[in-house]
Amino acid sequence: MPQAEPFYNDLDLSLAEARKLIDGGAKDRRHSSHHPVVATIGKDGLPRQRVMILRALDWERRLIRFHTDWRTEKVEELASNGAASVLIYEPESKVQLRLSGKAAVQTTGSAVDAAWNEATLFARRCYLAETAPGTLSDNPQSGLPLWVEGRAPSDEEVAPARENFAILLFEFNQIEWLYLANKGHRRARWNWNSADHGWIGNWLVP
Repeated sequence: MPQAEPFYNDLDLSLAEARKLIDGGAKDRRHSSHHPVVATIGKDGLPRQRVMILRALDWERRLIRFHTDWRTEKVEELASNGAASVLIYEPESKVQLRLSGKAAVQTTGSAVDAAWNEATLFARRCYLAETAPGTLSDNPQSGLPLWVEGRAPSDEEVAPARENFAILLFEFNQIEWLYLANKGHRRARWNWNSADHGWIGNWLVP
């Protein structure tokens, strides 16, 4: 039987591995955790899920950054109910992470400006959509102006898209870890203790 991973029976090492997994998704667009599922609560009270791009992790502040169009329905949903969760699954290591917390959208400020400036021209192009994402349409379409379809715009051409750009900041206060192993699965949960400014972890039955 293969030797167990070092984190197999160690809560601290498992938490470190969870952090490594999130950070990998933020730094490497080819990493499997670069495309987590983000869930929010809709105006009808039902859960809403979508795949988003993990842009950055600030572990000390427990923040994950995503980019979004401020005109999307989820922005209005988060304004009334900020509860959110993020699901990550890494098939190679067979690790699943469920992060729980709250999310908020920012459209102005230095953090938004910095995120916009670091985005590629192709990424910024998405925010040139002439109508809000999710708007009903009689025909299949990209939503982009015809003049920009299939090519990267210039800085000048994409400048008007800035007004539609926003960042979604997800602050997590709970991490649930599931490691799938032939020897026997391992599951744990950490809750943020604001009084001690640290994570409190416990093993769970998988």
